[in-house]
Amino acid sequence: MFQDKVLTCRDCGKEFVWTAGEQEFYQQKGLLHAPQRCPEDRQRAKSERQAKREMHEITCSNCGKQAQVPFEPRLDRPVYCSDCFEKVRTTAR
Repeated sequence: MFQDKVLTCRDCGKEFVWTAGEQEFYQQKGLLHAPQRCPEDRQRAKSERQAKREMHEITCSNCGKQAQVPFEPRLDRPVYCSDCFEKVRTTAR
């Protein structure tokens, strides 16, 4: 079974514990490599990535509602609001 491991963060050099529970979670998700950053630096990097996300105004191709999406829409493809996207996604399965 899994045992807690002490790892060193590649960003700040601080040691952190990668718990047995976290290792089990990684295995269940199919993640093959141990984390290289401590939890604080992982959260900081995630926040930075999300803050840089540029949102684009769209008109939903299905219902006509105004919405924002985190990608630049292409003219040759329909773009949906979150509600319509969920409906389209579940019917496609």
